[in-house]
Amino acid sequence: MKTDIILSGVGGQGILSIAAVIGEAAVREGLYMKQSEVHGMSQRGGDVQSNLRLADTPIASDLIPLGHADLIISLEPMEGLRYLPYLKKDGWLVTNTRPFVNIPRYPDMEEIRAELDRLPHVVALDVEAIAQEAGSPRTANIVMLGASTPFTGIAYDRIAGGIRSIFGRKGTEIVEMNLKALQAGRDAAQKTKKTM
Repeated sequence: MKTDIILSGVGGQGILSIAAVIGEAAVREGLYMKQSEVHGMSQRGGDVQSNLRLADTPIASDLIPLGHADLIISLEPMEGLRYLPYLKKDGWLVTNTRPFVNIPRYPDMEEIRAELDRLPHVVALDVEAIAQEAGSPRTANIVMLGASTPFTGIAYDRIAGGIRSIFGRKGTEIVEMNLKALQAGRDAAQKTKKTM
């Protein structure tokens, strides 16, 4: 088993929380893991990106080479498109459709949607709307994680266990809220998954 994951978004969207939950789940699954992070002015809405490599054998490097990512999880659609050169031909992009407009001349959303529509393996969801329906807009990142679970190579129950571990110190209510968001994301992905 080997899964290379790129997580992308902008500061404050919860990218590193997703990485922490997946990492916790991977360790519980007995997998090797390496992680590398880039925090580009994250406190000001800058690019945040993480390479997460999981395998059942030792991993030499924490960086994913071009064309080797199995999965891109992106909380911002333009950021997801930015990392497409890293995606394998049969890899998946799981992305938010709601933009975080943090630059002048942000690309037109119709152009971004057209690019997403051209991809053979994509799950594109408005995770903020799903999180709101599930009970808290603050769980959009966990909705995205839920939508990504079919592609991580880690059992769903292990990822739910990662949520219990990472958020457990915040209390049962927070854990349950995040578990509900995880399931809502997984359910939404199963309905919208595009394959060719």
